[in-house]
Amino acid sequence: MLNVLSDPALVALIGLAGGLILGFAARFGRFCTLGAIEDFFYGHNDLRMRMWGVAIGVAIIGTYSLVGLGALTLSETIYLGLRWYPAASIVGGLLFGYGMALSGNCGFGALARLGGGDLRAFVIVLVMGLASYITLSGPLAYVRIYFFPAETISGALPSIPTYLSAVTGTAEVAIGIIIGLAILAFSIAPLRVRKSPETLFWGASLGLAIVSGWAGTQWVSNNGFDGTRVVSHTFSAPIGETMLYAMTASGNTISFGIGSVVGVLLGAFISSLIKGHFRWEACEDPRELRRQIIGAFLMGVGAVTALGCSIGQGLSAFSVLSFSAPTTFLAILAGTAIGLKQLITGFAPAE
Repeated sequence: MLNVLSDPALVALIGLAGGLILGFAARFGRFCTLGAIEDFFYGHNDLRMRMWGVAIGVAIIGTYSLVGLGALTLSETIYLGLRWYPAASIVGGLLFGYGMALSGNCGFGALARLGGGDLRAFVIVLVMGLASYITLSGPLAYVRIYFFPAETISGALPSIPTYLSAVTGTAEVAIGIIIGLAILAFSIAPLRVRKSPETLFWGASLGLAIVSGWAGTQWVSNNGFDGTRVVSHTFSAPIGETMLYAMTASGNTISFGIGSVVGVLLGAFISSLIKGHFRWEACEDPRELRRQIIGAFLMGVGAVTALGCSIGQGLSAFSVLSFSAPTTFLAILAGTAIGLKQLITGFAPAE
């Protein structure tokens, strides 16, 4: 394969394939981060939250199976290869969650809606992508690096199985798979979940999409020549990266993240056509648009600060069982809950 395609092109195709699955899951399976949280807090319905749990369980089982087979090196993943700052996860997660509530979508959800013709989501995607690069390498990068400098560590950052292995003497791979099985069992415990084929199928598909990212990029990293990074799906910096590539393709390099973003858009577009849901929509209320722009900017800043969005930390980081994943996940839940409560009880637009 590497004789036909360059390393960047191949990892972009791997990202595209996984992104398609994520796009299908968003439209066919109604997987939505904000929707799951809204259902849980205000709709007294945990079905979509349990779909998320199924995705996490499958992703963990698949990822640690790769580790056991020697097909994935955890220290090469960003979530276990860089120094972790708990404060960054908390601050970034709160900002992301609050911004998600204001904008009405996370980055992944906005891409899925854009694939269905929602032009409001187009604004969210553009602003979030811009904000992510402002925080990653623009003016806000100085602030981010001052408080949370990115530092590569020697070996792998201790994960949850690392500590449990030290206590129990059980192999880390076994502990990881057991944790994944426990999360999966808890998620499908209610009969209503097991009677929902959509929840089970699309939850498992989401988890496998994350695993495919790790497996594919690790294989290219091991066998290629360009020093490919080992990554899986996230939708913060890759949105900005896709925007930059669209403007500078002749002098830039395609990547996994770009393929993933395009895959979600394409998957959502195909799904919406099949379901007959594709329609052009625009924002008619300037106050709503202003709120969405503010929310999208906060999401971009928060996701880069926390090293991942609701998919990056909520699925990809969870799959390697990094300590950042549950910390950021809880912070996102808290930020979203605050934002939703403010909106529901009467949100006063910023002047």
